Amino acid sequence: MLKKRALKNGFAYKFAGSDAMVDELVTFIKTERTCCDFFTFQLSISGDKRESWLKITGPEGAKDFISHELEL
Repeated sequence: MLKKRALKNGFAYKFAGSDAMVDELVTFIKTERTCCDFFTFQLSISGDKRESWLKITGPEGAKDFISHELEL
C-alpha cells in the first residue's frame, strides 16, 4: 500500500497499478465479499499502470471493522 485515505464510511487505499497488483486486489475483493457482504468495493485502475485505488466502504461500524479486523 502506498497511501491510505480516510473516508466518511471507510477508507481508500492507493497501490501500484501493475497487472500483478490488480490481480492481487481482485483476489482480495473476491475473498472479502464472501464473508463481509456489507462492504462496497470500488477499484479504480489507471490505464498507464501508474496506480490503482481500492475503496472499501460500508454501513456504520464498517470503518472500525476495516481498521481492526482487516488491519488495513
